[in-house]
Amino acid sequence: MAGCCDENDTHLAELRARQTHMLWIVLGINAVMFIVEFTAGWLAASNALLGDSLDMLGDSLVYGLSLFVVARSVRWKAISAGFKGAVMLTLGLLVLGDAIVKAWSGAAPQYGVMATVGMLALAANTVCLLLLTRHRGDDVNMSSAWICSRNDLVANTGVLIAAGLVAWSGSRWPDVIVGAAIASLFIRSAIGVLRQAYLTLGESSAPAPAGTEPCRRSA
Repeated sequence: MAGCCDENDTHLAELRARQTHMLWIVLGINAVMFIVEFTAGWLAASNALLGDSLDMLGDSLVYGLSLFVVARSVRWKAISAGFKGAVMLTLGLLVLGDAIVKAWSGAAPQYGVMATVGMLALAANTVCLLLLTRHRGDDVNMSSAWICSRNDLVANTGVLIAAGLVAWSGSRWPDVIVGAAIASLFIRSAIGVLRQAYLTLGESSAPAPAGTEPCRRSA
C-alpha cells in the first residue's frame, strides 16, 4: 500500500498543475489588458485608466512570480507574496502622485474611451477572479494573487463611475478623485499582503515542535 507521502505527493502535484494552468491564463489576460489600458489611458489623458493599467502590469508581475514559486516551499511563497506587496505599494504611490499632479493642472479626459476600455477591463478581471477564487485558500501565494484580482474589479468599477461623472460634469476632478482612490486601495491592500507575508515567513522559519517527525515514504 502506498504511504502517506505518496498520496500527499500525488495530491500536491495535481494541485500545482491546476494552479500553474490557471496562472498562465490570468497572466496572459493581464499582460494584454495592460497594453490596451495604458495606450488608451495615455491617449485619453485619463489618470484612472493609467492607474488601472499599472495595476494590470503589477498583476502580470504578481502572477509571473506566483508561477515561479507554485512548486516551492512555504518560505519562497512568503517571499513572493512580500514582493507582490512591495509592487502594489510602489504602484499605489505612483498613481497617487500622478493624481496629485493632475489635480493642479490638466483637462478633462475622453470619457468615451474611459467607459469602453473600463468595461473591457471589468470583463477581463471578472474572468480572472473567477479562475482564482477556487484557489484562494490554497496558500499565501494564491491568496495574495486573489487579493490583487479582487482589487482590480473595484478599480474597474471606479473607472466606469469616473467616466460617467466626467461626461456629466465636463470636469477632470472625477478622474483625479478615482485615480487617488485606486491608489489608496493599492496601498491599503499592499500593507495587508506585506503583513501576511511577514507572518508566514516567521512561521516557516520557526523550529518544528519537539517530538514531531516528517512523514516517511514506505520502503
